[in-house]
Amino acid sequence: MADSSQLLTFFTAMDNQGGLVIKDAPKLDLDLYISNYTGRTRFERLFSIGQSSVVLCVDALKAAVTEAKRGKDVRRYREAWECIRVAAPNEPEAQFDQAWADKTEKANKLETHRLETELKGYKNNLVKESIRIGYRDLGEHLESIGDLTAANDNYTRMRPEASTHAHLFDWAKHAIGISLQKRDWSSIQSNINKMLSGSTGEEDLKVQQPYQKTVLGLANLHGEKFYDAAKCFLEVELSVCQQYSNIMSPNDMATYGGLLALASMDRSELQSRVLDSPSFRNYLELEPHIRKATSMFVNGRYSACLATLESYRADYLLDIHLSRHVKKIYSQIRSKCIVQYFIPFSCVTLDSLDKAFAKPGESLEAELITMIKSGALKARIDTVDKLLMAISTDRRAEMQANALEAAKNYEKEALERIRRMNIVAADLEVKGTARARAGLGGDQWFNETRRQMNQGEAASG
Repeated sequence: MADSSQLLTFFTAMDNQGGLVIKDAPKLDLDLYISNYTGRTRFERLFSIGQSSVVLCVDALKAAVTEAKRGKDVRRYREAWECIRVAAPNEPEAQFDQAWADKTEKANKLETHRLETELKGYKNNLVKESIRIGYRDLGEHLESIGDLTAANDNYTRMRPEASTHAHLFDWAKHAIGISLQKRDWSSIQSNINKMLSGSTGEEDLKVQQPYQKTVLGLANLHGEKFYDAAKCFLEVELSVCQQYSNIMSPNDMATYGGLLALASMDRSELQSRVLDSPSFRNYLELEPHIRKATSMFVNGRYSACLATLESYRADYLLDIHLSRHVKKIYSQIRSKCIVQYFIPFSCVTLDSLDKAFAKPGESLEAELITMIKSGALKARIDTVDKLLMAISTDRRAEMQANALEAAKNYEKEALERIRRMNIVAADLEVKGTARARAGLGGDQWFNETRRQMNQGEAASG
């Protein structure tokens, strides 16, 4: 077991490197949590938790070492070992397994050489499908040993050999998998567009759409396009999501979709797209606190909604996709709650707002000032009487502005009609029959007419 001084040394180093350190105990059970995932994301999540959570550090790092030794990526094993030897040097996993590392590296080199030899033979035989499979197998092997750049190069060479749309979809999934691991979110959108360009019908779209929505939702999340990300996650069927456990779990889909919807959608959309959605309702059964928080917001119980979400903040900070965005997501949800709470009133005492939203002994005034300056809250603060007062709009001025705008639009339309009448009266109207007979559009007809005029001038000259 690691003592407190060793953990303190480890997390001090993490903090100095700009890492996220979470002291609160999360609600998740580590073994149950990681069982929802397959593939290389299992190590990524365990390693991230081990570097961030004070409570789960040792267990997560031990599991990360074990997970790394199940695979073929020696670099990942070294990374996990370097962390655990500082955080818990007395654990058995803190002893570097040099024999395993040497054996694995040797086996990796032999397998790489074998696959390269096979691929060379396929190229000599000029069998298109065999060449495609050769690039795919070599890319998958290089990806499994952690050489993502070389793996991506092989996937890129695999694309010209794709002869069907199924082959193109297979290539895109491999390329997107590399982008997910490298956190290259911009290339995901590009690869999805390439995948869509080869779609041949509704059946193709039905098969591909869940995967596209899943990865595009993650790309939008990391681009802080929360509304677009929420729409993507809300449209993925539960039965299909379970096939992509190498990316995310159904629990993640419920969490991402629910949180981002709360941050970006209004009350009516939350009711229709989240709570009443036949497909997403199945996800909410996996994360009942998300459904509870959403119901509380829709029903106007804003402080209870925020309290429910706050109790799960530590869990979300440990998620590899949510952690960097939790602060902004929670801030947007909190701002929405304050605005919705204030809408029915012309003025509210700051004390009542503090009771509803502020922590004990703290004031909400500074946060309200920030919201007013940003335009999120249309109000002003009376610092003498300690009131938050709504800014009443001048209805008369608004009506006059609308009337003037309507008059300008009417005048503009009238002038256009008079101009049209004068053009017709002067016999300057361009008839559409000639261009219709020629089967040409407006621009095509104009270009063709100009070409004929130029030919006539040249002939007369």
